[in-house]
Parts: sequence; structure tokens; C-alpha cells
Amino acid sequence: MGGPVTMVAIYLTIWWTVLFAILPLGTQTRAEAGLPNDGTDPGAPIDPKLKRKFITTTWVSAIVFVGLWLVLYFHLIDLNALSWGR
Repeated sequence: MGGPVTMVAIYLTIWWTVLFAILPLGTQTRAEAGLPNDGTDPGAPIDPKLKRKFITTTWVSAIVFVGLWLVLYFHLIDLNALSWGR
């Protein structure tokens, strides 16, 4: 699958993608809560719970990465057989 630097780069790419998928989950905006608009964006979350979301992102990314690694290591998908526009 590649060297350690490649594997870290793949994991970080997966981590950021999963983070952006998890960020909106479980948030309540100021407008949804009925709070007054005192110059802030009404779509701003009240309590984003970032520490919890970073931890969740880390373990979900690890599961996705291990799944991808297993698929590639055991050749469940042969990358050489894919047609890359040839």
C-alpha cells in the first residue's frame, strides 16, 4: 500500500473528511434555540462539543483506514485491474 509517510497522509485525508461529516451532527444553532441575534450569525452553533467530535473523528477514521488497508492488503479490489481511462 505504500510507505509509512503515505499511510499517514492517507489517514489524515480520511480524518479530515470524516471530521467535516461529523461536525454538523448534534449541534443546535442559535436560531433553533430561539436565542436573540446579538450580532452573531444565527447559524452559529451554541455548543459545538469539539473535543468529543475530534475523539469520535479519530476512532471512526481509524476504522475506515483499517478497512481500506485490509481491502488493499488482501487484494479484495485489484487496483491494477481498474481502468484508469485506458
